[in-house]
Amino acid sequence: MKKDIILAGVGGQGIISIAAIIGYAALEQGMFLKQSEVHGMSQRGGDVMSNLRISHENIASDLIPFGQADMIISIEPLESLRYLPYLSGTGWVITNTRPFNNIPNYPDPEKIMEEIGKVPHHIALDADATAKEIGSAKAANIVILGAASPFLDMAYEKFEEAIRFTFRKKGEKVIELNLAALKAGRDFANAHK
Repeated sequence: MKKDIILAGVGGQGIISIAAIIGYAALEQGMFLKQSEVHGMSQRGGDVMSNLRISHENIASDLIPFGQADMIISIEPLESLRYLPYLSGTGWVITNTRPFNNIPNYPDPEKIMEEIGKVPHHIALDADATAKEIGSAKAANIVILGAASPFLDMAYEKFEEAIRFTFRKKGEKVIELNLAALKAGRDFANAHK
């Protein structure tokens, strides 16, 4: 198995946490992992992007070429659109529908979603609303990770283990909340494949 994943969002949305959780799950399954990150102006709401490559075989480069990504996982719809040129013809886009309106001329969100809707394989959900229903708007990134999980060809239990490991210092309540967010995203994706 090989997966080339683009993680995209805006500073503070938890892209690095998603990368850490997927990376932990991959390593626990004996896979190889390469990752590169671009933080941009993340402290000021700028874009954050990560190339994450996982495989059962050695990986030569940490960068994903145009048209080769198996998946784009995005917490922000405009950032999904930005990285569509990286997506392969059979790739999946998993994106939040709620925009992070951080620029004065932010495009019409409906037009953004129309473009994403043209991708044959996509899951789009309001992860912010789902996370708030669960109990924390901060868990939107984990909702999106949950929505991506059915398409990552990795054991779901390893994502749960990774969440327990990643949030272990924040206490059981935070762990349980993130496990609920993961499940909610996965349930949505399974219902909308």
